[in-house]
Amino acid sequence: MKRLYHLLTILMALSASAKVYAQAQTPAVFTLEQAIEYALQHSVLAKNAILDEEAAQAKVKETVGIGLPQVNGSVTVAHNQQLQRFFQTKQVAYGFSGFQGDYNDFLPGVGDNDVIAARNFFQLPSSGEAKLSVTQILFNGSYLVGLKAANAYKDLAYKATDQTKEQLIQQVTKAYYAVLINKERIELFNSNIARVDTLLRNTKALHENGFAEGIDVDRIKVTLNNLLSERDKFSDLNQLGVELLKFQINYPMSQPLEVAGSIESIEINADLAHYREDWNYKNRPDYRVLEANRKLQELNIRNQYANAMPSLAAFLNAGMMTQSRNIGGVFKTETNFSAVPNDQLQSGIGTDKWYGYSMFGLSLNVPIFSGLQNVYKIQQQKLSMMKIENNFKLMESSIDLEIRQASVNFENALRSLATQKENMELAGKVARVTKIKYEQGVGSNLEVVDAEDGLRQAQINYYSALFDAAVAKVDLDKAYGSLLTPANENK
Repeated sequence: MKRLYHLLTILMALSASAKVYAQAQTPAVFTLEQAIEYALQHSVLAKNAILDEEAAQAKVKETVGIGLPQVNGSVTVAHNQQLQRFFQTKQVAYGFSGFQGDYNDFLPGVGDNDVIAARNFFQLPSSGEAKLSVTQILFNGSYLVGLKAANAYKDLAYKATDQTKEQLIQQVTKAYYAVLINKERIELFNSNIARVDTLLRNTKALHENGFAEGIDVDRIKVTLNNLLSERDKFSDLNQLGVELLKFQINYPMSQPLEVAGSIESIEINADLAHYREDWNYKNRPDYRVLEANRKLQELNIRNQYANAMPSLAAFLNAGMMTQSRNIGGVFKTETNFSAVPNDQLQSGIGTDKWYGYSMFGLSLNVPIFSGLQNVYKIQQQKLSMMKIENNFKLMESSIDLEIRQASVNFENALRSLATQKENMELAGKVARVTKIKYEQGVGSNLEVVDAEDGLRQAQINYYSALFDAAVAKVDLDKAYGSLLTPANENK
């Protein structure tokens, strides 16, 4: 009884685990819009573009911070193992030495203008200092240009994000259409297999009753085997297409994914004249990126001119300092002033404690001559601007060519699609009529097999043409800069 109880417990646990696993493996179903939205939120390229935007915003704040008060503080404790000596003439040294005797008795043998090296009686070996410095820009032309450049840099990051989004939308749309069309092709394979399988069973029945030859059965069997083999091969290729779509949108590779919709939902027909209405190069994200680069280069030139202008800043320095015979004396007083008269203390003499000092003022920096460095820096920036203008001409020519190629490819794809669709319909009609004639005994089995092969090839050609047309439409939208929707575009 106990063993039965344990067995039931294990079975219940396994059943619960199976349900959880089944729920975990439920495939996610994406429409094209959902796949694009998922990619824009989870793709590594999109995430990095957003990080670039945030970095640009931080750069703006960093630049603004340059114009705010700059406050710095420091604390220094030092000990001189050997103090520097003072070099002075005998006459000056006599005045500082405190020698009480006659001048002639001071350093006998040393001339009045001879230089002597005296001990440092102005400084003690150990010292401590705590100071605070504050600076504030009052005028700096380069800083004002830098503020505009920081905002231009942020605008460049936003436009680069739009370019990344456009690339993602193009890649995801193509991958999605491939999976969607392949899904329809697999269903068509299943339909063809079911039809040929029915034909095979009917032919076998006719053969058993003496109304068909064995070779007729073999021909249809070969056709069925080819269909089954092609379906299996195509199913594997379609799974690779699903994996590619997962990769494009950064969906977990271990999780199942399916696409929603049908080939009827693919928007292929388009009026080329509508694309040309109000067309402007600025519709292209890559063109707008180049415009942002030109704006930055203009500011680079202005910054070089601003570097030659005077700059004005205010400053405040304040601190406290002390000196002593040793490090310990920096942190405590070692002098007893109990016997010193108050009138001497009030004259400016105090104990060896920390004493404060302060200073404030204005600093005007006027560039006068730098060896013409700034002139040549400006020349370099202007040459860089000329290169950007050349890039504009190159990009406009490239866009014109891309639009022309995309338009021609799209028109050819539409014509090919219409032709292949008609061929598939005709091949289907031929297959139906041939099958009816064969069933009525007025047609041959060979004609049926040839008709089935022709239909299968026509179907392959149609779906290939459909995918080519869908891709051509995506490339056309990209060429005209219409892949990005207002909802996806940075303002």
